[in-house]
Amino acid sequence: MQNTSVLMTGIGGQGIILASDILADTALRMCWDVKKTDAIGMAQRGGSVVSHIRMGKTIYSPLISEGGADILLGMEKLEAARSHRFLITGGKVLINKYCSPPLSSSGNEVAYPGDDAILSLFEQQGAEVFFIDGLEKVEKLGNTRTLNIFLLGALSVLLPFSREAWEESIRSKLPFKIIDINLEAFSLGREAVENAGIS
Repeated sequence: MQNTSVLMTGIGGQGIILASDILADTALRMCWDVKKTDAIGMAQRGGSVVSHIRMGKTIYSPLISEGGADILLGMEKLEAARSHRFLITGGKVLINKYCSPPLSSSGNEVAYPGDDAILSLFEQQGAEVFFIDGLEKVEKLGNTRTLNIFLLGALSVLLPFSREAWEESIRSKLPFKIIDINLEAFSLGREAVENAGIS
């Protein structure tokens, strides 16, 4: 197994901590060593949330250094852009096409970057970038709170873990009454990335 580092970033309320817990649990079910840590700002007010997950044969520290993340999962576009320095050259980036401009941006003090600007930022690092409209996809399920599991499904295509391990982890972390809809969201996320030809 090859050591792999995944950085998840977004804003409070998007379920990033749960998603990173499921990823860590899935890796453990595959007998990988895992270290994880979370950085939570003013999360309840939509502040930044970042999860570092490092996995492999032997992992000593949960923190991902700058230039050390193999994969970046951005649940919010600006937060993804802010974390670009953590990505390894040639890494992979999944960005949910959702924006929650900070107050400084809405007050015209800071311009919120468009998709092209964000894409250019990552392409300068030789990254493979995939934008995905996760909210639109899960709205069709009738429950937008499944967005984090949808994005996990997208992420799962890029990692060498069995689908069974992912689904077992999801079942273990969620209440029984919402398992089925979240498993459906997970499948939709996988399909979105597979159909785009990213692997």
